[in-house]
Amino acid sequence: MRKKTVIANWKMNYDFHETTSFIRNFLKIVFERKINHNKEIIIAPSFPFLHISNQILQGTTLNIAAQNIYQKDKGSYTGEVSASMLKSIGVQKVILGHSERREFFFEKNNVLLEKIKIALKYSFNIIFCVGESFLERSNNKQFEVVKNQLKETVFHCSSDEIKSFYIAYEPVWAIGTGTNATFEQAQTMHEFIRSLFFNKYGENISNKISILYGGSVNDFNAKNFFSQKDIDGGLVGKSSMKLEKFLKIVQS
Repeated sequence: MRKKTVIANWKMNYDFHETTSFIRNFLKIVFERKINHNKEIIIAPSFPFLHISNQILQGTTLNIAAQNIYQKDKGSYTGEVSASMLKSIGVQKVILGHSERREFFFEKNNVLLEKIKIALKYSFNIIFCVGESFLERSNNKQFEVVKNQLKETVFHCSSDEIKSFYIAYEPVWAIGTGTNATFEQAQTMHEFIRSLFFNKYGENISNKISILYGGSVNDFNAKNFFSQKDIDGGLVGKSSMKLEKFLKIVQS
């Protein structure tokens, strides 16, 4: 069975006290209510708080993820964070290719392929994001865009390496805008993505890879998104920063 996964991407939000307080309170409620059964919950705080977050989550079934890594092993890259640094503090998962990294930091597919390679070198699980802009969807290019994003990055990996991936479909026009893809639009794209994995790697891998939806997921719409045949959970931004809202999304 595919993993049912919910990821909280806190982006550049929450200081030390807000991060640690949220995680401790969230853990307490999760175990009191026993709501983590058969679910994978991943929290992606900011870089400075990964270590303490990992320490708090030690011995639990919850995990953390880094929001990014640099594509080089080490060197004169002021301000960057390497895969080996993250590995040394116990981080095992990383988000790559988020639309904000593509848009604001100009990360192209060739750079993302380098990041994938370095992440695999250090045995990370990779949450890889794909998705189209409003203009691309308006021009009916969404399938072509997503196919190329995978073809030029993830599809360079072997069948064994693919086992380390989650795919997150995030229509860029629906991230943080309050505008959602319809459940049918989301399912259609997830089905398409799964068919690409079937064509490239075969039925076994296409049936097992987790494909998540990210795009203004909230406590009201999560259940309908997650009930779609090919949607295995969510990459959640804003709504993951409110404790009760995120708990409802996890329970969905």
